Amino acid sequence: MDITSSYRSQGEILVIDVGNKFDFSKVEEFRNAYAELKEETTHITVELSRTEYMDSSALGMLLNMQKALNERKLSYSIENARPQVAKILKISRFDKKFEIK
Repeated sequence: MDITSSYRSQGEILVIDVGNKFDFSKVEEFRNAYAELKEETTHITVELSRTEYMDSSALGMLLNMQKALNERKLSYSIENARPQVAKILKISRFDKKFEIK
């Protein structure tokens, strides 16, 4: 179990840290990380500082998260991606869907 979630700014920001590997094996765990958002949450950050490997299913999970939470007016960011992961995000044009920090 690598995925952890925590709140910042009195619950306004949910931070999901996906751990070392972000792939199909994490589908359920990732979904559970944002399943029960606090009412006051307005932003979700996906923390990738520890992530060394990411595959296409991870990209799908990110898009599915946005789709599942579409009725909520949330903003999304991806933070601290390592160079190899940042390259995947850039090639996949995820900077159009997420703020990448």
